[in-house]
Amino acid sequence: MVKLVAVDMDGTFLSSQKTYDKKRFEQIFAELNQRGIKFVVASGNQYAQLASFFPEIREEITFVAENGVLIIDQGKLIHENHFNPQTVQRIIQFLRKEHPDVNMVLNGIKSAYIERTQPEAFQEFVAFYCHALEKVDDLLALDFENERYVKFALGVPEARTEEIAQAISDAFPEEARAVSSGHGSVDIILAGKDKANALQVLADLWEIHPSEMLAFGDGHNDLEMLRYVGHSYAMANGAPAVKEVAKAIAPLNDESGVLQVLEEYFA
Repeated sequence: MVKLVAVDMDGTFLSSQKTYDKKRFEQIFAELNQRGIKFVVASGNQYAQLASFFPEIREEITFVAENGVLIIDQGKLIHENHFNPQTVQRIIQFLRKEHPDVNMVLNGIKSAYIERTQPEAFQEFVAFYCHALEKVDDLLALDFENERYVKFALGVPEARTEEIAQAISDAFPEEARAVSSGHGSVDIILAGKDKANALQVLADLWEIHPSEMLAFGDGHNDLEMLRYVGHSYAMANGAPAVKEVAKAIAPLNDESGVLQVLEEYFA
């Protein structure tokens, strides 16, 4: 029996146009509520951006944001992990010295922060994913007392995506892990923290066993989550490694694959 459904967003729940069939989902969501099944959005993106997709029901959904380090339930932050300030400063200095061609944004709990000197195209790209965004002169001059920082999002030369991600992970083995989407985007997240860790927190909170969870994903940052749950689906458009881990394949995200599977599960 499924008691929790967790969905990644980009490439999974959302189409390539960053949309989903709202009327169709409303019917599914009503059915989940009727059965007492929790619905969890589990994404690498910022909470403010994720919540914008569900304006009417944002406080009825649980959000696992920033690749698992933040959990927002009923509009309230109930769990967090963050980098220590020294690690954040060292990562910034490392990137500036070793990879000066890399563009970066630093995500905090209150907002994301980007330097004004970053390329305009990168700033526009970041603004889509970070609805709470502040432009600053220098990331090293940020407030390290009253803000907690949870993730770096990088724009890197596409041909060097995996190389740069590995170099970052090697440089900070105990503190950080770089996760690549393979398309010029790299997230630097806390070592040992991921979407599965967040689901474990919710499992303890709600007394739900992993075998009672159903999850969907398409990218490398979904691997731990798909291994953790009892019912796992990789999207047909997902990465090969994700398809190897998942127990089943869902139709393409552009064919509302998540909604198709949920309709069959809860018909």
